Formats: sequence, C-alpha cells, structure tokens
Amino acid sequence: MPRRLPPLNALRAFEAAGRHQSFSKAAEELGVSHSAVSRHVRGLELRLGVQLFRDLPRGVELTVAGAGYLAEVTPALDQIAEASDVFARQPEGQIIVDAEPLFASKWLIPRLASFYKAYPKIDLRLEARRELTDVTRYEADIAIRFFKAGSPDPDNPLISNAPLYPFAARALIGATRIDPEEILEFPLLQDRGGRIWQDWLRAAGLDPELIPEPTWRMRATLAIEAAIAGHGVILLSEEIAGQAVSSGQLIRASDIGFRQGCYRIMLGTEARRRAPVRHFRDWLLAESAGLRVDTQPIG
Repeated sequence: MPRRLPPLNALRAFEAAGRHQSFSKAAEELGVSHSAVSRHVRGLELRLGVQLFRDLPRGVELTVAGAGYLAEVTPALDQIAEASDVFARQPEGQIIVDAEPLFASKWLIPRLASFYKAYPKIDLRLEARRELTDVTRYEADIAIRFFKAGSPDPDNPLISNAPLYPFAARALIGATRIDPEEILEFPLLQDRGGRIWQDWLRAAGLDPELIPEPTWRMRATLAIEAAIAGHGVILLSEEIAGQAVSSGQLIRASDIGFRQGCYRIMLGTEARRRAPVRHFRDWLLAESAGLRVDTQPIG
C-alpha cells in the first residue's frame, strides 16, 4: 500500500518555520521567498485539515497541533538527511568547537590529525574557554564541558567518566605504585575546586581529615607542570594524564581511584542538523570510547 506523504517541500517549509517560529527566517534558511514558505505551509494545513500556525501581530507561533506535528517531523527529516549523507563523497563546511582548555590541550589537540585526515574539507575552528558556552545562541556548534554532577540536558552525549587517580613523577615517588599512606607524605597538588583529595582518601579507606582544606590552588595547567617537575602528587583522569604518562613524565602512584563528574558534548539545536557537526560528534565519541567506563566500584 503506497504511503500517503505530504509534499517534501511543504514539510521542509513547515519544519523550518516551526523551528524558527518565523516564516522569514525559514525562507532565509531554505533560500526561498517568504511567500513561498507561507504558500507551502497553508497548503499543508489544507491537506492535513488542521491549523499548524496562528498569526501574531509580529510573526507566527505554532498551535498545539503544530507543535506536536513538528516534534514528529523534525527527527524524521533529520533521519533522512543522515541516511543521505552516507552517500556524500566528502562532507564540507565550517564548525566551531569550544572545549575546556585542559581537555583541549591535553586530549583533543593531540588527536585532531586523524580527524583532519578523515575529513579534509571540514574547516574545524577550535576555541577554549572555561565558562559554559551557550550553544543555543550559536556561540559554538559543539561545546565540550566538564559537569561535576548531571548536565543541563540528559541527552548530551557522554565523552568520559574516567576515574581520578594519583599521578606523580617517578623521580619523586621512586616506584610505580605506593601505599595510600605514603602518598600523604608528599605535597598534594590540587587543580580544581572542592575537596578532591579528601574524596580520594575516602575511596582509599582513610580518614579524610588527615589532610586540611587547601588554602591555595594552582591553575590546572600549572599544577600538572608542577607534578611533572616532581613537586608533588596530583589527581588526574586518564584523558588529562594520558599524554604525560605515555611520554614517561608521570606515572600512576596508586590503583585506587574515584569518579567525580564527566565530560559531555553539548550541541546547538541548529548545529546538530549539519553533516560536518554530526561527523565530528561521531569521530569524537569513537576516539573517546575507552574513557567511558561502567559504574562499578574502583580500586
């Protein structure tokens, strides 16, 4: 039995107008006139026998029926676009990625060569800021952020929930693993807020009050360099410590670790519909697969 489908141009016009809540912005996105969008939408309303938009003094807004229809049509068009992208020879376009500085410098940048090789026509522009990027206002197409607990959107893809372990220079601790009590004999470097060393002591079965609340913390990059120089022990996750461990600058001082938060991807509503953004997201998730661990106890 043949499918009863509305004209594709009418669906595209409705979907764009619904997302933007504007016929003018939909026309700009689709490269057609305002009247063409209006004509397509009115024709779709006649075909469906339902009002999808109501007119306002300035613009339009979705009706209840229109909002429900949009919620079904948008993912359907996204799925068609993704299925069609498979046959594209090479995706192209510009994307802006905003990552936290430490993640960008220690994990992302060392791996970007493989992305550039796979997608030479994608112009990736990397920025690094600590504050939360408002991707809904198009400051970036993709943001990578650390969340200590939860995230603004449960649909934000998980990059890493790797545990924190103590790391130090071999010259400082003199062995590949030492007892938790021995670690307390060295200066304890801290690179982020909270009482993370007290949390680690709890994971190690020790009294968290064995060490006082720190009165001063280094910036993350300085704390890591201090650890590499042999000035103390630092708690780091695998994605941040990996490069220094591979080069022999740091070694893990203990196999006792604990989890505190995670890195997640944030995508702008408009950005996620673009093929270059989806390809970077998929590449990022594939590269970071080893950083996503289960929630079983550690150590």
